[in-house]
Amino acid sequence: MIIGVCGKSGCGKTTLANQIKKVLDEEVAHLEIDKVGHRVTLLPEVKPELVEAFGESIIMGDTINRKRLGEIVFSSKEEMDKLSEITWKYMDAEIEKFISENKDKTIILDGLLLTLTRYFAMCDIKILLDVPYEERLNRAIERDNITKEAFDLREKASIDYNPEEFDYVLNSNDEETVRRILKR
Repeated sequence: MIIGVCGKSGCGKTTLANQIKKVLDEEVAHLEIDKVGHRVTLLPEVKPELVEAFGESIIMGDTINRKRLGEIVFSSKEEMDKLSEITWKYMDAEIEKFISENKDKTIILDGLLLTLTRYFAMCDIKILLDVPYEERLNRAIERDNITKEAFDLREKASIDYNPEEFDYVLNSNDEETVRRILKR
C-alpha cells in the first residue's frame, strides 16, 4: 500500500507520517520528497545546471547555497518551475528506486508537490493536511529558523490543493484521527 501525505510548508506532513508508522506497528518505508529535492541539489552533475539557470550567486564554497537558491525560487513561480525542471529527473529516479526497494512494505510518500507527480495516482490513500496559516507559520519559524517574510515567500510559491482529490482532509494530525483512518 502507498499512502500519500500532502500539505503546505509547516502543516505536519512528517509528523503525520510518523504517527501512521506508529499506529500501523509494522515495517513502513517513509520518503520525504522535499528532502529528496534538497539532496539532488547537492549532486555534482546538478550543480552546473543550477548555476547556469540561477547564476553564480547560488554558490557558497563548493556547494549550492540552498538558502540563496530558495530566496530566488520562492520569489517567482517561473523560477520554481525552472528549478523543478532541472531537479525532477534526478528526484524521479530516486523516488522510483525507493518504491522499488520497498514494494513489500507499506510506503508513505510525503511532499508539498506530490499531487503534481505521477506518484500521486499510485497512492492507495491520499491525505491532505489543511492546517491554518498561523499554526504552519509558527511551526516553520521554530523548525527552520526563518522569518515571517521568508515563510510568506514559501507560501506565495506554494500550490493550492483541490480537497476533492483526497480521501481525507485533516485540519490537525492527532493520533486518534490516524487510527480511525487506518481502520477504514
